[in-house]
Amino acid sequence: MIDTQPYVRTLQGKPVAVLGLGVSGLATAKALIKGGAQVLVWDDKDDAREKALDEGFNLLNFAVEGLEGYGALVMAPGIPLTHPAPHPAAVRAKEANVEIIGDLEILHRSGHTCKVVGITGTNGKSTTTALVTHILNESGKHAIAAGNIGTPVLMLDLPPRETVLVLEISSYQMDLCPSFRPDIAVLLNISPDHLDRHGGMDGYALSKERMMEGGGTAICAVDDAPTLAIYDRISKTDTRHVIPVSFKKELTGGVYIKDGQLMDAIDGEAVAIGNATDLPALPGTHNGQNLCASYAVCKTLGVAPEDILKYARTYAGLPHRQHTARIINGIAYVNDSKGTNADATVRALSCYSNVYLIAGGRAKEGGLNGIEIYADRLRHVFLIGEAAEDFAVWLKKLGIPHDISGTLDVAVLSAHKMAQDNRGQPGGASTVLLSPACASWDQFRNFEHRGEVFTNLVNALSEDVPS
Repeated sequence: MIDTQPYVRTLQGKPVAVLGLGVSGLATAKALIKGGAQVLVWDDKDDAREKALDEGFNLLNFAVEGLEGYGALVMAPGIPLTHPAPHPAAVRAKEANVEIIGDLEILHRSGHTCKVVGITGTNGKSTTTALVTHILNESGKHAIAAGNIGTPVLMLDLPPRETVLVLEISSYQMDLCPSFRPDIAVLLNISPDHLDRHGGMDGYALSKERMMEGGGTAICAVDDAPTLAIYDRISKTDTRHVIPVSFKKELTGGVYIKDGQLMDAIDGEAVAIGNATDLPALPGTHNGQNLCASYAVCKTLGVAPEDILKYARTYAGLPHRQHTARIINGIAYVNDSKGTNADATVRALSCYSNVYLIAGGRAKEGGLNGIEIYADRLRHVFLIGEAAEDFAVWLKKLGIPHDISGTLDVAVLSAHKMAQDNRGQPGGASTVLLSPACASWDQFRNFEHRGEVFTNLVNALSEDVPS
């Protein structure tokens, strides 16, 4: 557990309010109490409050009682700070001039000595975080993945030797970080997502750009308009060494993919490092972006270029991210449940041909916009969840064959039957792909739960072609 005493001492005896008692919220409360703080907690969910009481925490409804005299309000990142409307406790904190922060800010103010890599972006954060951590550890360094992936940061036990913290950081988390900025900041991409929480695309992009402020190194992809604009701005400052990365175009002073080769031009002249297309856990051209960013991070931290690519080839990948759950009669059944927005689904579609796509759930802004560029690869779309009817209208306009399945079990069986029936035909099926382009909360606990259900359904399928 992180020693929070250096931060707690700055509170000068004032109590701390912790709002949101999920895994990270409870971890924050425990770490602050161990550091000597007086902590009161609250969650709007009855079961979360009951669990907190069982664990001995003191409850207080800050939205009702107010926060006058508190040292800080520590909010879980899933709770609205500003949009679509601030949580009432956040309003009371601002009325009382009480600072609102998150667990990453407490980590920063607790005075650890680790080098911190922060990785953000709409898509690819988890993959890049895991890939960087894998390469660093394989190269003999000591790295820990945390943040929006893995262990809550304040629960980490930091060893005495030099450690690199590789943090996956969401836009919600950065909104709760007034002063924390990572030593190496990585921005992968920006496409419409979580817009309701940021008041629109400009607010969403601003939350991502905030992480690129400060000193150290900034690694910024330049493959979409918002990230290119951010790169142009930060490269004009003197505060960070800025390295551009791209999987689409050649760059001066950066890392990019050209003709399937990983190219390093950080030090001036471009050098071919090796084949970037033979990494089994990183399929598709879009994963070239994750590879380029990971390469730039690891080179900055002193890993030899040839070792970076060597260890990237041994990376096993993460669950629910284009993971082949099973192959039946030559047809792959792919779990990409982490594809929670249209851009992620487009990236998945780029990797396959003759796709039987399962999509739907709780729609994000923009719906399925973008997948039309791969319409010729879509043999059929099976729609589930709240978005099914709206998606059906959109697909009908494009002339893409589709059915409303409603639930995942029906969709899997229908896709299985159609794919197997078309097996061996010219241009026949090759992939049954779950890549929903939607959040999962309408029918599942989270994207992991959705992916697990899909995998279980696929594993229960018969190899015989259904009648």
